Amino acid sequence: MMLEAPPLALYAHFPWCVRKCPYCDFNSHRAPASVPESEYVDFLLQDLELELEHVAERPLRSIFLGGGTPSLFSPESMARFLRGVKDRMPVDVELEVTMETNPGTVEHGRFSGYRDAGITRISLGVQSFDSEHLATLGRIHGADEIEFAITELKAAGLNNFNLDLMYGLPGQSVKQAVADLTRAIALGPSHLSHYQLTLEPGTAFFHRPPPLPDDDATWDMQVACQEAIAQAGYRQYEVSAYALEASQCTHNLNYWRFGDYLGIGAGAHGKRTDLVRQWVVRTTRTKQPRAYLAETDAAQRAQNATVARAELPFEFMLNVLRLREGFSRELFEQRTGEPFAAIEEALERASAKQLIAASAEGQWVPTELGRRFLNDLQAEFLPQLALS
Repeated sequence: MMLEAPPLALYAHFPWCVRKCPYCDFNSHRAPASVPESEYVDFLLQDLELELEHVAERPLRSIFLGGGTPSLFSPESMARFLRGVKDRMPVDVELEVTMETNPGTVEHGRFSGYRDAGITRISLGVQSFDSEHLATLGRIHGADEIEFAITELKAAGLNNFNLDLMYGLPGQSVKQAVADLTRAIALGPSHLSHYQLTLEPGTAFFHRPPPLPDDDATWDMQVACQEAIAQAGYRQYEVSAYALEASQCTHNLNYWRFGDYLGIGAGAHGKRTDLVRQWVVRTTRTKQPRAYLAETDAAQRAQNATVARAELPFEFMLNVLRLREGFSRELFEQRTGEPFAAIEEALERASAKQLIAASAEGQWVPTELGRRFLNDLQAEFLPQLALS
């Protein structure tokens, strides 16, 4: 089988935050007194230029500005960055450009500046509307600032926005989790990201765990919240993603469908398909912002690793099984270059356990049981060498 060129996206990482949240395991660092915006944008564009030789004239379908807190950068810096991208490579006419923001880092009127810079979609890190829970999570905003930020982005015409919410917070009840969700829905987001707080290695919460609700309580939260989300008209299309009609996140769908994405900036990860050599390459960049900016040669900031062919089916499944739509035989073969026979035995095992089923349309779709025990479903596709 031959690999085919998948859709292409761009991820740009902005590594600084006002302060580090105790649950966060992302590559984020306390911002210096003066964020080096101009220098950092220069470095981002250098990273991009290094990637261009590997993607020919493939157009970008989406750009995601993640962090950290990208909204610590001014609209002018974002405009210069996006102009630089569009000057260097083709982009789709309906390019989706998402920027992550925190309610406590967006000043009055800035959303109109970001819109003018080329931002088309906002992802707002809300996490909760409860003041005690926000304090426990180390957030720098309150509920009033959330509502103010949303008023500002709507005034700027940025009506395509996502709200990030967590449940299973320290001391949280089912009633409080649903109340958070109710307040979020009332603000009219086009998209919701709703996921359970987990204690990730390397975080302050992992080393000093707060008292979390037990498994039964968090399950009750998940069920109650999903019912409320569905009643409000949002459709779940991925494990933790819900959208109104035609408001799915193009960028994240590309991840889950095993598309290609260029990763630029400190600690950014990327994936690209080499059609000449018929392999998939994973890319990373120097993680620590100080070390990243100290290395003026873009090639020295980049590390590349070819994915072993035997691992591609599992990597594909690790992503695509998060989607409610599942996957087709054609998509598997196009994105991995492997014959469908490579996963048929694993599909039979997972089907016998009622974790996955074939739809009438020819898609392989996780069942309700498979979605609940997703890790078990994904593990069926681990390379057999790794299991021996």
